[in-house]
Amino acid sequence: MAVIVILLVLSFRSSSSLAAAYGISVSMTMLIDTLLLAIVARALWPKARRWVLPCCVGFFVIDIAFVVANGAKVLQGAWFPLVLGIVLFTMLRTWRRGRRLLHDAVQVNGLRLDTFISGLMLAPPVRVPGTAIFMTSDPGVVPHAFMHNLKHNKVLHERNLFVHVQHHEVPWINFDKRCEIEPLGHDCWQVSLHFGFKNDPDVPEALALLRERGVQLDD
Repeated sequence: MAVIVILLVLSFRSSSSLAAAYGISVSMTMLIDTLLLAIVARALWPKARRWVLPCCVGFFVIDIAFVVANGAKVLQGAWFPLVLGIVLFTMLRTWRRGRRLLHDAVQVNGLRLDTFISGLMLAPPVRVPGTAIFMTSDPGVVPHAFMHNLKHNKVLHERNLFVHVQHHEVPWINFDKRCEIEPLGHDCWQVSLHFGFKNDPDVPEALALLRERGVQLDD
């Protein structure tokens, strides 16, 4: 990052060009903050809408004036944060779209976990002591690690947990709502762990709560 900053300063060559880039960045950040405040007030603060939203309109007018004033300096250096923002936005949108397409493809083409385990028990492999934990991003679908374990090791552990970690757009999720467990039969369980964005995503600590649900775990 230090190298990139040095190259950026050397490429702009003058403090006025850097000021133009900085100005458009700050003014657009202020504009986005105002829009986000209006969205939050409208969605979450119904009693405060009548005074928060008019304040947002006043801030919006001022922020637009700053953006337009700095937009006149696009050729002097303000183009850089605009191009950088567009590139990062495109990358993140592409990543999000790709994740959604991958998830949909796995859900359509993947093997259903409950059906697979029921069929597997018609001619069960050798059961070995211990608890196996298979992390999966697609609950209800057979994880690749589970398939590879059966294919190469040709064994099935005594207890099997298929764990999906889900992060929510709330700050905290209490321990009483941390775990959801669904028995699949034959000592296999589908486990969903829920974390807020301020929770420490400690998976071993969360899995320890399963003992209270009657699931035996290795020490």
